[in-house]
Formats: sequence, C-alpha cells, structure tokens
Amino acid sequence: MPYLHVNTLATCISLLQLLQPTTATKDDLYHVDPLIGSTNGGNVFAGASLPYGLAKPVADVDGQNTGGFSTDGSNVTGFSHMHDSGTGGNPSMGQFPLFPQYCTDNVVDNCKFTKTARAIHYVNDSVTARPGYFALELVDGIKAEMTAARRTALYRFTFPENKTQNGSMSDPLIGLDLTDSWDSRQNASISVDSDSGRIKGNGTFLPSFGAGSYQAYFCADFAGAKIRDSGIWVNDRAGSEPKELFVTRGFNNFYLQAGGFVIFERPDDGVVTARVGVSFISTDQACSNAEMEVPEPLGDFGGLQSTAEDAWKEKLSPIKVIPGGVSDDMLSAFWSGIYRTMLSPQDMTGENPLWDSGEPYFDSFYCLWDAFRAQHPFLTILDPKAQSRMVRSLLDTFKHEGWLPDCRMSLCKGWTQGGSNADVVIADAYVKNLTGIDWELAYKAMVNDAENEPLEWSYEGRGGLQSWKRLDYIPYLDFDYLGFGTNSRSISRTVEYAYNDHSISVVGKGLGKADYTTYVSRSNNWKNIFKDDQTSLLENGTDTGFVGFFQPKYLNGTWGFQDPIACSALASWCSLTSNPSETFESSIWEYQFYVPHDMATLIKLLGGPDAFVSRLDYFHESGLADISNEPVFLTVYEYHYAGRPALSAKRAHSYIPRTFNASENGLPGNDDSGAMGSFLAWSMMGLFPNPGQNVYLITPPFFEAVEITNPETNQTATIRNINFDPTYRNIYIQSATLNGKPYSKNWIGHDFFTQGLTLELTLGEHESEWGTSKEELPPSQSDSFVHDEVHRA
Repeated sequence: MPYLHVNTLATCISLLQLLQPTTATKDDLYHVDPLIGSTNGGNVFAGASLPYGLAKPVADVDGQNTGGFSTDGSNVTGFSHMHDSGTGGNPSMGQFPLFPQYCTDNVVDNCKFTKTARAIHYVNDSVTARPGYFALELVDGIKAEMTAARRTALYRFTFPENKTQNGSMSDPLIGLDLTDSWDSRQNASISVDSDSGRIKGNGTFLPSFGAGSYQAYFCADFAGAKIRDSGIWVNDRAGSEPKELFVTRGFNNFYLQAGGFVIFERPDDGVVTARVGVSFISTDQACSNAEMEVPEPLGDFGGLQSTAEDAWKEKLSPIKVIPGGVSDDMLSAFWSGIYRTMLSPQDMTGENPLWDSGEPYFDSFYCLWDAFRAQHPFLTILDPKAQSRMVRSLLDTFKHEGWLPDCRMSLCKGWTQGGSNADVVIADAYVKNLTGIDWELAYKAMVNDAENEPLEWSYEGRGGLQSWKRLDYIPYLDFDYLGFGTNSRSISRTVEYAYNDHSISVVGKGLGKADYTTYVSRSNNWKNIFKDDQTSLLENGTDTGFVGFFQPKYLNGTWGFQDPIACSALASWCSLTSNPSETFESSIWEYQFYVPHDMATLIKLLGGPDAFVSRLDYFHESGLADISNEPVFLTVYEYHYAGRPALSAKRAHSYIPRTFNASENGLPGNDDSGAMGSFLAWSMMGLFPNPGQNVYLITPPFFEAVEITNPETNQTATIRNINFDPTYRNIYIQSATLNGKPYSKNWIGHDFFTQGLTLELTLGEHESEWGTSKEELPPSQSDSFVHDEVHRA
C-alpha cells in the first residue's frame, strides 16, 4: 500500500465518514422528543400528529394546558383530539375530551363527570411521547394510548380489573365532554346511538387569540367491548334517557357542563378502542373522515402509528447530520426543533366551510409575527412544496376575506401583533423562487396592506396609514378615524411597517412594477423615530453609556418618551392586553436592532461597527435581551453586519445549550408554533436567514457536517466543519471554501440549497479575519455604510 501523507489520510477519513449512510433512519426519528418544552412555558403540543395534521390527540391537564399536556405535575382532565402547538394566551382548541373511568359500585351517578371532579394525576414515569404516538397511565391504573390520521384520532384505553363492593366486575365508562380546554363553548349539541354507541355532536367555540367564533364537529365510535348502557350527563348527574342534548353556555357566568357517555362490559384484555373523527364542515363529514381514514379501529392502531412514523421520517429525510461526537441530548434538541416546525400550520384543505376555491387552506398561523422570522424560511428549505401551499393559502384568504392574515386560528382572524408580516413571508418565497404562486395576486395583496386601512385593524391590515403616508412614521397617540385598533405600539409598528414596505418593494421591483420605489422610500421611515440624544438608564439609575434610541413621536413632530429598558427582560411585560406600550412584547433596546433591510445605515447611525458591537454585546450580556421571544432572534447574528461574524457564533453558543436543550423545560419561552424550534435548528445547522431576503448568515454548525437535500431539485447542499471539536472550543471560522474555491463572504444565497453546493469551514479557537471586510458583509438596502477598520479585542 503506498504511503499517504497525513493531510491526505485525514482527507480520506473525512470522505469515508461522509460516505457513511446518512439517510433519515429510525435512529433520527428516535432523537425526536415531543416532551422538550412541555413545561416552563414552552407550551408545546406533546401528543400524536401527522405533519401539519388537524387531528392532534393528547392528554389534557389542568396546569400548563395551552398545548393540552404538560409535564408540570398537574392532573389529567381528559383526552381531546385537536390542539395547536406552542401558543400563548388562552389554551387553544381541546374540544370534546374523552375521559375513561370506573363508577363506584357500577352506579353511573357515582362517576365523576365535571372537569374539576374527574381530574386525576398520571404516573410520572409512564408518559411516552414520540412522533405519531402518545401514552400515559393514570394513577387509577387506566392506561391511555393514542395515535392519529390526518383528521382522525385513535385511542386505546386499557382498563385494569376492578370489582365492586359485592365482588362483581365493574363496567368501564368513557365519557365525552362538550367543552374545550379554555371552557369557551357557547353552545353545543350531542346525540348518542343506543345500539352502536356512536356519539356525534358539535359546538360553537371562541378562538384563543382572535375575534369571532367557530363551529367544530366530532364523531366518536367505540370498538372491542360490548355496550351495556349509554346516555347523557349534565353537571354531576347522568341518565340513560334522553339520548340527545343541546346545551348553552349557562346563565350569569355559570358554565354548564354536559356531555355523553357509554358504559361497556369489560373485555378480557381490558382494551376499549375509541375512534374520533373531527371536522369543521359537519358531523357527517367528521364521521366520513373517520371511516375513510381508520376503517378498522381494532386492527388499525399499529398500522396508523407506523404510517405516522413513516410520514415523519419522510419529512425529516432532507436533512442529515454527521454528529462528530456531540451528545445525544444535542441531537435530540436539534431533531425535536425540526419536528415542531411541521406541527403547525395545520393543513385544513377540504375542511374550510367559509369558501371552496380549490386552493389549499392552512390554518393555525399562530402567529406570523413569530413564525416569519425563522419557521417559514426553514420550511422553504425543508418542505418547499408545503411552504408554497401555505403562501397560496394566505393569498386565497386575501382573495375571499379581503386581507392577508397576520394571525389566524380555527377559521378566525387572530390579533395583529405588529405589522402586516405576511408581506415578509411572501417576499421570502419570492426571492427564493418558490413555484406555483400567483405573484400578481401576491403583489396586489401586499399593496393592499400598504395602501388601504381596514375598519378593524386589530386583526387585519395596518392602522394609522394616513399618518404613515403623510408623516412617515406612526405617531404616539395617533388620530386615526379610518379604522380602529389598540392605539399603541407606535415604535414597533413603525419599524415593522418599514420592513413590510421593503418586502413589497422587493416583489414589486422583481415584477417590474413602477410603484416599487414608493415602498423603497417608505422603508426608510424607521429613521424618523430615532432620537440621537436619547440616553438609557437601568432601573437602579446606572447609565448604560449608550446614546441614541428610538422614541415615540407625537403628531406635531415633538418627542414623547418611553424608557428604553421598559418592556425588556429587566422590566415589565408589555403586550396588547397587559401594559400596552409603544413597543410590543419587547423593549426599545430590542427594537433598536430591527432594521433587517438596512443594517449598514443603522450601524452608521449607532456610531459605526465598534460602537454597534459594543451596544449589541451590552444588550445580550446585561439581561436586556429576551431570548424567550422572537424579536431577539436576528440580534444574535447581527454581528455579521458589523464585520464580526465570529461574535455571532460566540453569541449562539451562549444560548445553546444553556437555554435551548433537550430537557422538558428546554425552551426559554413559548415555542410559538415552532418558531423557537426553527431558531434552534437554523443555529445548529450553521446558517441563519434574514427573512424576506436572499441572505443566510454563516456560522459553524454544531455538528461535524450537515447535509440538506432540496426536495424539488434533489441537489444536496453540505456544510462541513474542518477541525470540528464537539466540546465547542473551535467555534470560529478561520477560512472557508465553496465547492473547493476560497469563499470569504460571511453570508450565502439560496442557490446554496437549490444547486447543492458544498461549504467547508476550517475552524479554530480564536476570531480570525474571515468575513470581516466591507466586501464580505451581507447586503443592505443603502450603500451609505462607510466601513471603518474593524478592531478586534
């Protein structure tokens, strides 16, 4: 055998490692842990689901139940069939929960029907959660398992032997409650078939973060046990007759609790199967969904679970990693973050009663203010076909309801948190060449956001457009008689509207629209709320040492005041309903860094690269940065724009795995439909998007190598670390090559994914010159950036 030079040998070893099978195997799926973020405010959905599935069965608890289940030690109140994942505010959906139990002495009125009375703890170490499957055991010995089809939940309840006082065998009961997790039901009806035990019904409920109401329908069938009795219950009493019931909310804030039940003769194996079809169209549609998707409930559980696993394997398959010795916990955090990006939005095509257009319909955009920053760009590389269908759904909603949604759930309009951020989602799809989208319709919808103010801009469009066009900012205490909404957030709306208009200009210019320059001009409006002599003090009076911040401005052009640290992690929480202010869910300190399209001008305005880096360091190290909320995401990587990409890598490692990890409280805050998961996935892959732009900021992956195969071009992009160190001492890029040629830019475009390029990063322990010169920085809208010499500590 000929002698190999050491470097050649090392290269061969690396090539051999890369040639190892890296397909999405069961081992990759094994690393997905749906319980990550199931307590400490992560609010994740931990149950069974298909990708983008409507049916989402899980145990509901009476503690942190926004996503249904939590590992916070609270009690199980039932098992319901539809949920959202990672939402804040009120619990979302959770309609028509089933609750299995034994009635003392086989007397039906001895059963516990109301939600509080029937609440029961689960055995802590019995909880099992993996893609397509969820199970736990209640402390009374009843075991519950569940899996899902797209619109059908399938349960197996195993009842242990239980005897009455006279020694006879107890009969299992499964009840159904005409409620939801929030107890928002306005009215509902139910019918029970005495022969088959089929329970059908519907209810009218309120959305958890929006306006209006919606109707949901269910169809529940049972198998595996002989039926002994059935009926309805109201409050804490039940009866075999009648078999139908209509219930309203109740009188004088008294919530009337009611539902149905079926009593069974316990089978030898103790297993009673329940199949629940759900629909937003009709009860008949719910039954049809169940019968079509799960025709044989007794024999379909294992097959359904396998089908769900296969669906998740297929969705995960575009991404492969070579771990390079990193821990299983790091792998679990990574794969679980990716998994959660595809729980929502939910594909409700065929389940939209509001209109029938033949276009896709997705729901649970909850909310785009959270998701546009990382989740939707992530789906663009992982599942571009689904992302294209989501954009088409947004456009179809505009076509039929007049406005692009900024937030939408359960067929209802959700509250707008900032700007019209569907504009950014559309621009992101445009610059990354997603196919199948009507771009003329898209531009029309975006321009509508910018030019026409709706009567109710709290849940669609933008408010304050007269002032936006006349004064070039959103005023503090604006006089807005055209439309109505919460008259706050003048700072955050100004900076968001500016970026929304930039997004419109990008699409308009690409389509050859003459008016695109209008939106280029308006995208600069953020400058008009910058007060160059504004200082910032901490609560103890200490001067932060930085001057120049956004401030509210009145209609007459004079300045108002909001403390720059207000609404930060060091001060009080600010939302639409709690302490509304001129910034939304974030401080002026945080919004000061939100000029994604013109970071060059912002950096110059804040004193140049060194001053900007110093300010950004202070923000992250003082406690002002709120890593639990989405506006902070891009700030982790904005060092790139100041010619210090190494500091972006350092900052990402300061948060991962300290605040993002594989524990049950492994998210720093609400997952927001996968927003937190996508931030983690991007960070660990070594590329971070500036959404709405063809820009990915480069940092070293947290693995030896990552491969991403584009599902449409079938080309595989590779990011490979040379000198990778799983203890993360070597986290700074010393040099890079792209397809074997030197590459010095600290960012890369989307063709990296579509063309299947190979990016090799040579790492070291110290910051280098790589990616620091003016020519190597990401693009900005203006060219006003004068790149001063970059000084390194």
